[in-house]
Amino acid sequence: MSIRERETIVVGRGCRAMAGQTVETAEAVGVLVGVAAHKKVLVIDDNPTIVELIRHTVRMQGKYDVVVAYDGVQGLECFYNEHPDCVIVDVRMPRMDGYQVVRCIRGDGASAHTPLIILSAMLEDDEQLTGILSGVDEYLAKPFKPSVLCATLERVMRITPTEREQRIERLAAEEIPPEV
Repeated sequence: MSIRERETIVVGRGCRAMAGQTVETAEAVGVLVGVAAHKKVLVIDDNPTIVELIRHTVRMQGKYDVVVAYDGVQGLECFYNEHPDCVIVDVRMPRMDGYQVVRCIRGDGASAHTPLIILSAMLEDDEQLTGILSGVDEYLAKPFKPSVLCATLERVMRITPTEREQRIERLAAEEIPPEV
């Protein structure tokens, strides 16, 4: 490694900082030297109070930035503009429900492996099954315990694309009726 190569520190997304460059300069391009970038979580829910509770809970972990949307259509627009690392979505919302949002994300090859959590007051077994079959990683009940939401978020963020794909394939196989 040359002296010049040792003086260059990669600070993220193709940006580079030269040795001796101030942290303020690195911050100006949106990165901090030596600090991992926060993951981004998109919260989609039509209830502003719930959105703020989720935002506060997720941000308290100190490693996630939170973006929000207040209905399914706005949520999908935000998803494709912000490219979040995880989505927490309600089921009943105006313009597009949470199941449709999940199916849209899972149906797009570029986003199919995004971790998805439904957080809903709809607790009937058939509602939860619909959520799971739509492709969500976890289905949580409202009201929620912050510790459960945080643990669930951590768990779905660790699921590999291969594990997610295998789970979806298993669910699809279970839903195919046997031939007569």
